[in-house]
Amino acid sequence: MTDQVSVAAAQRKRVRLQMIAEFWHYFSRSKGAVIGLAIIVVLVLIAIFAPFLAPHDPNAQNVAMRLTPPVWEAKGTATYLLGTDAVGRDMLSRLIYGSRYSLLIGLVVVTIALVFGIVLGLLAGYFRGWVDVAIMRVMDVILAFPPLLLALVLVAVLGPGLVNAMLAIALVLQPHFARLTRAAVMGESRREYVISARVAGARNGRLMFKTILPNCLSPLIVQGTLSFSDAILNAAALGFLGMGAQPPTPEWGTMLAEAREFILSAWWVVTFPGLAILITVLAINLVGDGLRDALDPKLKRS
Repeated sequence: MTDQVSVAAAQRKRVRLQMIAEFWHYFSRSKGAVIGLAIIVVLVLIAIFAPFLAPHDPNAQNVAMRLTPPVWEAKGTATYLLGTDAVGRDMLSRLIYGSRYSLLIGLVVVTIALVFGIVLGLLAGYFRGWVDVAIMRVMDVILAFPPLLLALVLVAVLGPGLVNAMLAIALVLQPHFARLTRAAVMGESRREYVISARVAGARNGRLMFKTILPNCLSPLIVQGTLSFSDAILNAAALGFLGMGAQPPTPEWGTMLAEAREFILSAWWVVTFPGLAILITVLAINLVGDGLRDALDPKLKRS
């Protein structure tokens, strides 16, 4: 009996390794996805080790060195490699710490939107009828508004701040997960394995969360990855408008808002936060495309 259990465990391990190898095979076919993944790994490491990598306190001011250009400019100094902002804070240190806020925003927003979207989508797709109509009409109302405008209104009601901005963005993004989950559940609920589980006496909760949901995760993973970049962009936009993270928080959108008046006189205070947002969002979108290619059976066959 013990030998049979060991053999079964070894077989499951081989199957998992084969699935991982197959996933990486299709994912790595996209060079852009691999490059995007490498950039994200670097950003995560930078965010984790920010206190050790940042040369200065991100909020420490040195008024005597305000608007110092980067080190390669004529008046630049090695003390501030990427220059300083309007109050003499080190740009490099603020960018490094800003990676923490951007990744945290994406993680929190996607987690909240994914959880609530999956629950609502499961209820709508499984029970159908008036439950489906009620949930989907609410989702349609949310989708009827421009995402950034709706998030801006919600933050204006709740009050400016990073937490309220994340909650507003999560509410704006979760209808996409709800509709995607609903469509997947409606397709899977007609399958033979679901009918067999229902005939065997499985309860609704088990059918939804343990039988149907695991087979609907592939499109949700891809949508979650793409929504990660949307969350970062929307948070940066709210920060730029003064409704997101508040100064002196070193969030990239807030840094852009503080640097608006220096666009022509001190290009670095605007360029570097903008580049950080651009590179991060581009890397996440590339990874999302790679995940779509690796998880979509139709694309595999093609």
